[in-house]
Amino acid sequence: MIMIKHFDGKDFNEDIKEGITLVDFFATWCGPCKMLMPEVETLATEKTDINYLLIDIDKFRDLAIKSNIRSVPTLVLFKDGVEISKRSGFAPKEDLLKWILEHQK
Repeated sequence: MIMIKHFDGKDFNEDIKEGITLVDFFATWCGPCKMLMPEVETLATEKTDINYLLIDIDKFRDLAIKSNIRSVPTLVLFKDGVEISKRSGFAPKEDLLKWILEHQK
């Protein structure tokens, strides 16, 4: 089972507070976001020791602004509630995995 959570607007800090969390800030109208989604879904089936959270910037604009999201897609890695890395744009699953492993140490 793929454990990707869609942000519900409740408590962002609670969603990212434990372990490693990959947050995908996206928009439904964004072409690269649509290309990235299957890569993230595949990654989630293979890299199961981290959490995955999707945030639609149009539904949660205030959170996107607070998180300094300037373009989509933007992926942000959190460790125990603290941002440890951020990247924007499309990337294949292999590149995403390498990026996560580099920052998971």
